Amino acid sequence: MALLGQAAMLLLFDIVPDAISEHDEWHTHEHLPERLSIPGFVRGTRWVASNGQPRYFVMYEVLHLATLTSGAYLERLNNPSPWTSRMMSSYRGMTRGFCSVAGSFGFGMGHAGLLIRLSPADEMASSLRKWLLQDMLPRLPARPGIGSAHLLEGAATPPMSSEQRIRGADAGIDWALLVTGYSEDALANLMRADLGNAALEKHGATGILGAMYRMEYSIVDREVEG
Repeated sequence: MALLGQAAMLLLFDIVPDAISEHDEWHTHEHLPERLSIPGFVRGTRWVASNGQPRYFVMYEVLHLATLTSGAYLERLNNPSPWTSRMMSSYRGMTRGFCSVAGSFGFGMGHAGLLIRLSPADEMASSLRKWLLQDMLPRLPARPGIGSAHLLEGAATPPMSSEQRIRGADAGIDWALLVTGYSEDALANLMRADLGNAALEKHGATGILGAMYRMEYSIVDREVEG
């Protein structure tokens, strides 16, 4: 599968405009390397919205869901660096989800990404999951402009931490679809048609929020080892 672990943490947020430049420097040179030095974290990517909101989407791929409640990770959350503590106060509208990888198809990670957050309607989770995992997502990586497609399902509630207390309480994520590739046009067409609101609602999805992102930075665990 294209994703590197069995679980992932998704974060979506805005940053106070005056702090965007410092945020990107901090996130690139301190925060991502720090997170990828935690055992079980295997890749981190930062994305910036090209169409939609919020501005930022960050994904950490981890070996197992338990990585996200491990002592090593909680120790970092509850003992933020001085720079991290300063940056947390610039966050706005954080949404954060601990997700299992329900399905991952294709190879690699394209620079263009379509992220769709949704929830299954009452008693529709099974049929919606079947449609996505058997009929829709497996076929997408073969299309021109697209390389990988993933379904992630919220599987645990993130515990309160010192970092969260600084920035405020986080909203959660139920399900998320991430489709990546090399053509924003291909992904935009997908969002209008096969994974548009009408198609998703027909198969039992509610609360649909979609946005287009471009990958801004990526780091893997072996780059920070030792």
